[in-house]
Amino acid sequence: MKLLLILPKNERSYWGQVSKSGKAGFVRLNLPTIAAITPKEWDIEILDARVNPIDYNANADIVGITGFTSEIPCAYEIADNFRKKGVTVVMGGVHVSAMPDEALKHADAVVVGEAELVWHKLLDDFKKGELKPKYKADRLCDMKNMAIPRRELLSKKMYSGYYTLQATRGCPFNCDYCAVTAFFGNEFRIRQVDEVVEEIKGFDSREFFFMDDNIVGRPKYAKELFRRLIPLNVIWGSQASITMAKNPELLELYAKSGGKYAFIGFESLSQKNLEKMNKGWNSADGYKEAIERIHDAGINIVGSFVFGLDEDDPSVFRNTFDFIMETRLDAAQFHILTPLPGTVTYRTLEKEGRIIDRDWGKYHTGEVVFQPKGMTVEQLQSGYYWIFRKTY
Repeated sequence: MKLLLILPKNERSYWGQVSKSGKAGFVRLNLPTIAAITPKEWDIEILDARVNPIDYNANADIVGITGFTSEIPCAYEIADNFRKKGVTVVMGGVHVSAMPDEALKHADAVVVGEAELVWHKLLDDFKKGELKPKYKADRLCDMKNMAIPRRELLSKKMYSGYYTLQATRGCPFNCDYCAVTAFFGNEFRIRQVDEVVEEIKGFDSREFFFMDDNIVGRPKYAKELFRRLIPLNVIWGSQASITMAKNPELLELYAKSGGKYAFIGFESLSQKNLEKMNKGWNSADGYKEAIERIHDAGINIVGSFVFGLDEDDPSVFRNTFDFIMETRLDAAQFHILTPLPGTVTYRTLEKEGRIIDRDWGKYHTGEVVFQPKGMTVEQLQSGYYWIFRKTY
């Protein structure tokens, strides 16, 4: 039996493009993990459409597709083309989990939420000719004894960040714009530190990236993990909350264990914005001191900012730029507020009638798809371009 797993692409998005050297970004763990939990009698191929063309005449019994919201138009096109050939198509991921009925117009079956607990059932039903439209686990999966993603099914030369892994799932916070808790639930789950360390020891590189949404979400666990990383002499980075600046021991261990950088979501310099998005635990007034503490620990910061929030006006771009220069952030990412399906932001803007574009291909945080309150659509879009150019 042949299983073809496909990651689609988004031609419109900067984030979805390959570099000039022909490489995609970090390896995503979804499809390599699906491959790892698939029974051995299946012949498995992973195709990343960002770096390889799709052969619709490929021999496959099942085609499995996942993707970000902005990649979903491409995903649906791929699904439709394979189904025309009589191939069974199953889909999953964050967008499909939020919009399963939409996805079922293009797929024979969908997986809602995490796949680990239902994937074997789906494959068994397929072999018996009893495939059901929807598969959803009745609980979140336990992260103990997790399968090691089958990275060997991917071409190492095609990615700028080949070694990625996950130590935790979810986030202890529940910000309105974020799809993390909508998909992974409110429970913050952790892997056994021994298992994480053993996976890292299997890498033939000293450098890797934790794909966790908040590696310091449970400080006690993070400290234990970092202590175990110290003797490995590795270099790593991850997403983390700025709350770690309040914990000197955590900062010290982060850096000492090889944590060279942290991706931190500042989102806004307005406390009103932070409170409205349910991120009031971020203190805008304390940002500068927190950045200084993190820098003093020897950790570089990639700061992330969101524009188009209700308290934003056109001055937000210059103010944010000045802040970045003053605090000497090491890098910055900018995003336009995007109402991703499944999030509180989506439901709020939908209720207020402010979503003005439902082309999912534009939902990559670089195009305006809603009506902002404090500026025009044109001002928001041009301000986004301006701060990227000005900063870099």
